[in-house]
Formats: sequence, structure tokens, C-alpha cells
Amino acid sequence: MAKKEISYESICKEIAERKFSPIYVLMGEEPFFIDQITDLLIENVLAEEERDFNQSIFYGADADAVSVINAARRFPMMSEYQLIVVKEAQLMRDIELLSAYAKHPLSSTVLVINYKYKTLDRRKSLAAAVEKNGILFESKKIPDYKMPGFITGLLQQRSLAIDAKAAQMLSDFLGNDLNRLSKELDKLAIVMAQMGSKRVTPELVERNIGISKEYNNFELIKALATKDVLKANRIAQYFEKNPKTNPLQMTLAVLFNYFSNLLIAYYSKDRSEAGLMAALGLRSAFQLKDYQMGMRHYSAMKVFLSIGEIRKADAASKGVDNASASDADLLKELLYKIMH
Repeated sequence: MAKKEISYESICKEIAERKFSPIYVLMGEEPFFIDQITDLLIENVLAEEERDFNQSIFYGADADAVSVINAARRFPMMSEYQLIVVKEAQLMRDIELLSAYAKHPLSSTVLVINYKYKTLDRRKSLAAAVEKNGILFESKKIPDYKMPGFITGLLQQRSLAIDAKAAQMLSDFLGNDLNRLSKELDKLAIVMAQMGSKRVTPELVERNIGISKEYNNFELIKALATKDVLKANRIAQYFEKNPKTNPLQMTLAVLFNYFSNLLIAYYSKDRSEAGLMAALGLRSAFQLKDYQMGMRHYSAMKVFLSIGEIRKADAASKGVDNASASDADLLKELLYKIMH
């Protein structure tokens, strides 16, 4: 019976406790978790003075299975472990041949295989052997709607807290680009350490990340939810003046996500607070307020039609049936159609 795949957090915890698996296959669409786990293994398996003789790095385009297996079957020199890392393993032509080693791995070798942007066929022997004798981890993209919760969790790991609005601002601005998010959180952590603060606020995000706390996609959704035409148009004007930090494609993605979720809320059998939060995958009641307000101001049919208008605006922004309208014009027209 295949082992249950453990989570990213569980893998990191075991590595920090020096509980190493003999073989790791880190695969999937999201490179961030693959790189983080690999870096953590490089930091923890060997002491710096042990690496010269006991650490080998292969690259998939140049490596072959026989060379990797021969390296993995060696014993460490004056060390408890040796570490073998295969980067860009998705480029290896004969990767399935590694199953011969994966079926009988050495406990003194930690073999790490980075298989980015793809996944191994779980029906084949390599994946099956790794699931039985090591760790087969699929690194998946985090959906946009889960990003505020993910940001909160990342900061909790650093013993820091964040306001719900600040988490949503970061999510709207950065999307699910985890490498960029990590860099921005590193920047915030340094600033907070200098300030002696433990909580990320909207004001802190505004000053250090370059996102306006008043004119952003988070506030635009609130304006649409309450049909605050004046505020929505002010935000659109701000976006027009600051297109680099507020690109139309990012705004359209946020709008599409909001109205799609609003439609889910309408067709939810349980419209209680707990029921709607479960249906929408929300972690806090704070996130639910905009949906509750939206349901008061828009009928289900209006929501459906608004999703269609967002799709049309997206196509027009890419040049479909659009000869001259600018991104700013498209956004203003879209907002008008949604709120009228």
C-alpha cells in the first residue's frame, strides 16, 4: 500500500529534526517548495566541512541514471551521510532507470531529485519505489483565494502576525508568485525587527512594498461589493496613473475570482456564515464580509453577467475586438457595466 504523501510543513519539520529519508522526489508545478526543501536539506544533512567529499550536484540535462546510481551507492567519507542532489531532473532521458536504486536505497545516502513543472507517472516503477522507500512530494500551485491564509501561515512560522487587510493587499498585489512573496516578506521581517514590531499592518505594507492602502484591488472589491461608484472610480483613476503597480490583468484576475466566488455563494445550500466560509474556502469571517455585501447588491443573474463582462474585458485587453481602447478605458467601462 502506498504511503500517504506528507505535507511541505511535515517534511521541513523532519529535516530540521535530522530525520532524513534516503530518497526525496520533489516534483510539480510550484518550484518554490521544491527549492525550499532542497535548500533545507543542503543546510542540514552535512556540516560545511563534510561537503567537499560527501556532496554531489547533478543536472538533468547532463546526467544519466547510471552515474547518479553509482554516486548514490558510494559510502560517505568521515560522515554519517552523503548528499546527492539531481537538479532539473525533468530533463533526464532515462530517469525511470533510477527505480533500480529507489527499490533498495542506502540509508547513508540522501538522494534528492528535483523534477520541476512536471510530475512523475505514479503508475511507473520509480514513483512507486519512492513512495514505498522515501518521500514523493508533489509541489502544487496555491490558488489565489488561499493566498491570504498562506501568507498568514508563512509569517506565523517566523513568529510574526499580519492584519487580514494587509494579507489581502499582499495577495492581490503579488498573486501566487511565492518566490517574489518570500522576498517581500524577508524585507518586511527586516523592517519589523528594526522597529521591534511583531505585526504587519496595511500601513507597513504601504510604506515598504509600494502598495497604496487606499487604492488597491482589495479596496476596489469593497467598493464594488457596496456599489460605491465614487470610490471605485477614484481607484480606477489611481490605477491609470500608476499602471506598473496596478496592471489591468492583475485587477481582472481579482475581479474574476471575486464574482466567481460570489456565484458559488449564491448557489450554496448553506448560506450561514460557517456554510459560506466552507463553500468558499475562507479562513476568517473578515474575508466573508465582501461576499455578504455583494449578495445584497447584486442578483445571481447580475453576477453571472458581470463574469461575462470581465471575460470580454480580458479579451479586449489582449487585442480581441479592440482597436484603440486603453487598459484604463477598459477598466472604467467594465466598472460602469458591473455597477449599473
